[in-house]
Amino acid sequence: MQTANYKGLKITSNNHFNIDDFLVIEAPLQININQEPYTVVMRTPNDDFELIRGLLFAEDIYKKSENLSFNIEKQEENIPSIINATINQQNLGSGYLNKRTLLSVSSCGICGKKELKDLQIHGNSLPTEVITSTQNLHKMHDIMKGLQETFKKSGGSHAAAIFNKQQQLLCIKEDIGRHNAVDKSIGRLLQTKTLKNAHYLLVSGRVSYEIVTKAFMAKIPVIVAISSCSSLAVDFAKEFGICLIGFTRNQKMTIYANTQYIHNQVKDA
Repeated sequence: MQTANYKGLKITSNNHFNIDDFLVIEAPLQININQEPYTVVMRTPNDDFELIRGLLFAEDIYKKSENLSFNIEKQEENIPSIINATINQQNLGSGYLNKRTLLSVSSCGICGKKELKDLQIHGNSLPTEVITSTQNLHKMHDIMKGLQETFKKSGGSHAAAIFNKQQQLLCIKEDIGRHNAVDKSIGRLLQTKTLKNAHYLLVSGRVSYEIVTKAFMAKIPVIVAISSCSSLAVDFAKEFGICLIGFTRNQKMTIYANTQYIHNQVKDA
């Protein structure tokens, strides 16, 4: 269940009337690791295991290929509120030592970080190559837009879609939080052991630095956003060798980093 029906009063310039409206659900989820609380995230229910898998991957807590064991510890009205992930102590990454101790809200991916040094990401930049045309990017965007069922009902959810090198859709996930949708998508590919095929990450909102780092950790070289990109996102994308594209709508787009990834962009834009 990702939406719920709420009553409201709609007011126009010359009228007002009662309506039934679909709103996207936002609910807290406590994530435990080996029965110890790790963090609380605000998310849209469904795909919770994928969300946790993707989050633990991005936070450098569990990077192994073997799937994890999840257990729903508590739920309210059939919505999980506490889920435990069992991880062998020997497989816990260095990120586990830097536990999030604050609430991570759906619109902010760094609220639980403890120190500025926690924002640092290390690794070799992704290889540069010509990927595709802007026309193909717009086609992928149209595919994602057509599959945003929760957004069609509520108008209040974000989506993240991942495509392979041949521009074929691998998965799409929706959530009230941009970061959650990305974690769910990456988590899904981790669960199905197909993350190595990921080539394009499309997001329905803006791009912050953390979405860029999530793509980098997953080795996804192209990010396409419908909205703006932050300055730090652009800086990180340039450093990581990621092609970062914003304002992808109405047959237009702005490439902010590594323009060499996209050929004939002037012709198509």
